[in-house]
Amino acid sequence: MTARRRMEVPIVRLGDVLVTGLVNELDDKTATVFAEELTERITAERAGGVLIDISRLEIIDSFVARTLTELSTMARLLGARVIVAGMRPPVAITLAELGLQLTGVETALNAEQGLTALGWRHAPLPPGRGTRRETLG
Repeated sequence: MTARRRMEVPIVRLGDVLVTGLVNELDDKTATVFAEELTERITAERAGGVLIDISRLEIIDSFVARTLTELSTMARLLGARVIVAGMRPPVAITLAELGLQLTGVETALNAEQGLTALGWRHAPLPPGRGTRRETLG
């Protein structure tokens, strides 16, 4: 990826799950680069799942909805399950009002639920290592 611009949307690997998020509207160029990078990473890292966190998106339009649908389709074709997590109520209302459907896109209320649905589990804390409140109290 030396000739191309590096991703503006970070993609992090957690086991066999790739985690990424959208923080603002995607323009055509950023969406194309993001789709290419994500599909390349799914293949190269043999990812079984992809979590796309949209909790920081305040608005959504037909372009972003179509992009999410296409990303989900591409990932499924490559053997990865995609979950879009963290949709805010105003975003859901806008999608419904515009009559837009994220066909084939699984959703979760938040990133933690999405990761759980993808089969990712964090390691339990060692014995005697609780929350800060428990260790201070």
